[in-house]
Amino acid sequence: MAKEKFNIIKSTCIPIAIDNNNTDNIIPARYLAFTTRDPKFYGDAFMHDLRYNANNEPIADFVMNKPEFSEAPRKGVHEIIVGGKNWGSGSSREHAAWAIAGYGVRVVISSSFADIHRNNLLNCFVLPVIVSVEFQQELFASIEKDPQTIVTVDLPNQTVTNEATGHSEKFDINGYKKHCLVNALDDIDYLLTQQDKTVAFEQTMKKY
Repeated sequence: MAKEKFNIIKSTCIPIAIDNNNTDNIIPARYLAFTTRDPKFYGDAFMHDLRYNANNEPIADFVMNKPEFSEAPRKGVHEIIVGGKNWGSGSSREHAAWAIAGYGVRVVISSSFADIHRNNLLNCFVLPVIVSVEFQQELFASIEKDPQTIVTVDLPNQTVTNEATGHSEKFDINGYKKHCLVNALDDIDYLLTQQDKTVAFEQTMKKY
């Protein structure tokens, strides 16, 4: 997945108000047989069986097919998903995170996440933000009232703001993962930044 430094995201949102939206919804199991890592391939598969019927025709009443939410993510537009509680439950397939990242989403906001899926999102440079149920419901209400509602996610300060109401909440993130997102580092990249320290430690250990 693309590595892009993460700072502040200001964007309209896609509201997917499905509680327990499992990884089989996020990407159907048949896509797990493919070995490609092409982001577009997995992005096109994101929520596929809820977006399309058996004839591969768009299901008009699914939120991602409604005109106000159908535009693919780009800077400032639909870079954020507001999801229902327990987002990413079910199997631990990392393909679900690949699909979200491949679609172009930078942030998923929910009141709770399945732990493995949450970590998979972080590894794909997608920020999972946990907010209170009350704030989650306020976001849904604001977006329903005005689909152009802007939400600001400030990673350095660990805040998420509903610009329609001015309300904000703090969110938690592991310090190491925050450092990696801010600097666009995966785990291997981070280890390489520590190479001098590793060599110095090895030299020290040779004395014993």
